Amino acid sequence: MKHFDDQFTQTEVDQFGQASAALLRQSTQNIPQSIKDRLYSARMKALSVKKPEKVRLQKQVLAGASRNWTSGSNGVWDTVGWMAPLVVLVFGLIGIAQWQDDSRINDIAEVDAALLSDDVPPDAYADSGFMAFLKNGPLTESDNSSDSIQSK
Repeated sequence: MKHFDDQFTQTEVDQFGQASAALLRQSTQNIPQSIKDRLYSARMKALSVKKPEKVRLQKQVLAGASRNWTSGSNGVWDTVGWMAPLVVLVFGLIGIAQWQDDSRINDIAEVDAALLSDDVPPDAYADSGFMAFLKNGPLTESDNSSDSIQSK
C-alpha cells in the first residue's frame, strides 16, 4: 500500500490544495448570510474547545570527540544521574570495609581479653588446635569438674 506522498510530488499536492481552496471560495459566494454566520459561530465554538496540539521537539544529538553521543544540554541532572549510583557504591564499599575492620578488631580484642584473663594460655598461639579451642570457648564443664576434684 503506497502512501499519499509516494504517489504525488509536493508541487502536485500544492496545486491540488490551491484548486480546492479556489473552488471553496467560489461556492461560499452562493451561501446565504445566515448560514455563513452560523458556520462562523460553530467554527469559533470548535476552536474554543479545541485541545492544544502536542508538539514534538527534536533535540539535536552530536557525537563528541570521545565518540559518546551527547545531547546539546549537559545539565546538572544528567551528571548526577550517572554519578549518584557510583557514589552510593563507593560509600557502600567503604562501609563494608569499615565493618570488616571493626569485626576483625573485635575478634582480636576477645582473644587478647581471654589471654589476659588467663582463660587462654600463652602457648595457645603456637598450638595447632588453638582455633578449635577458640571455637569451643574457654574451659568446658568437664574441665571445671576435673579441676575441682584435683583441688580437693
